[in-house]
Amino acid sequence: MYLRTDLAVEARELAGGSVKGIDYKTYSESGLSISRLTVKTEKAKQTLGKDIGTYITVALPSLTDNFTSTDKRLAAIGREIRRLIPVNGLILVVGLGNEEITPDALGPKTALKVLATRHIQGELARSAGLDGLRPVAVMNTGVTGQTGIETGEYILSVVKRIRPNAVVVIDALASRRLERLGTTLQISDAGISPGAGVGNHRTRINKDTIGVPVISVGVPTVVDVQTLAGDLLGLERQGELENLPKLSRNMVVIPREIDLLTERASRLLGFALNAALQDRFSLSELVELM
Repeated sequence: MYLRTDLAVEARELAGGSVKGIDYKTYSESGLSISRLTVKTEKAKQTLGKDIGTYITVALPSLTDNFTSTDKRLAAIGREIRRLIPVNGLILVVGLGNEEITPDALGPKTALKVLATRHIQGELARSAGLDGLRPVAVMNTGVTGQTGIETGEYILSVVKRIRPNAVVVIDALASRRLERLGTTLQISDAGISPGAGVGNHRTRINKDTIGVPVISVGVPTVVDVQTLAGDLLGLERQGELENLPKLSRNMVVIPREIDLLTERASRLLGFALNAALQDRFSLSELVELM
C-alpha cells in the first residue's frame, strides 16, 4: 500500500522535504504562489517516484470561484506553460480522459476551449489579420475502453503524420490531500501516464515514447481512499500505511462540487493555454477568437 499522488510537491513532502538531486524554489507572481521542482538525478527520481524533469506547481484560489477572461493570473499561468514549450513551430494539444466521467473529463473539456489554428494560413490568415497566430492542432483521444486504441498509440500516429515540435497533454490528476483538489495546477515537461488521476494507468507518454517533447498540464480532481485515510490519520510515510485495512477495490473520493470544479478548471486551462501558445495576442483578443 502506498500514499498515492501525481503532484511532485507532495512527493517531495512525503520524502521529507530535503532530497538530494533536486532543485526546489518558490516564488510569487500576479498574486499566485508558484513552486518549481526539478528532478535532476536517477536517485532523486527513485526517491520521489517522479521522472527526471521540471514540475511547476501553481496554488490557485478554489476553482468554485470563477476566473474572468481578463484576470492577470491567467496570463501568469500562460507564461509558466510557455517556459516549457518550444519557441516556434506547430504544437499538438491533446485532451486525455473520458468526458462521460466527470472527474476524468478535464482533458476533453479543456481541449474544446483551445484555439485550433493549424488550418488558418496563407491569404486567409493575412486577410483576417491572423497571420501572427501560431499553428496549433487539437485532439481528444477518448479512452481505450471507448476506442480500442492505446492513447499513446493514438498520439504517436498523429505525431508521425503532422510532425509537431511538441505535444501538450491535459489530464486529471490525483492528490493526497482534499484541500488541493481544484486548488492546484501542475505543469511538467516529464510527460504523463494517461488515466493516472482516476487509477487507470496506461503506457507513459513522454519524449522517449512519442519522439517529441511532451508537456503535461493537470489539476487534481480525486483523492485515493486509502491515501485519504492515511492523510486524515496523520500518516506521513509509505510504511505507516501498512496497518490500515486493505480494500478489495480501488476507490477514489471526489468533491461534491466536481461538476463546477471540472468546468471552471477547463475554462482556466483553456484561457491559459491560449495565452501561452498565442503570445502575440492579448487575452481579450483571444477571447474574441474563442
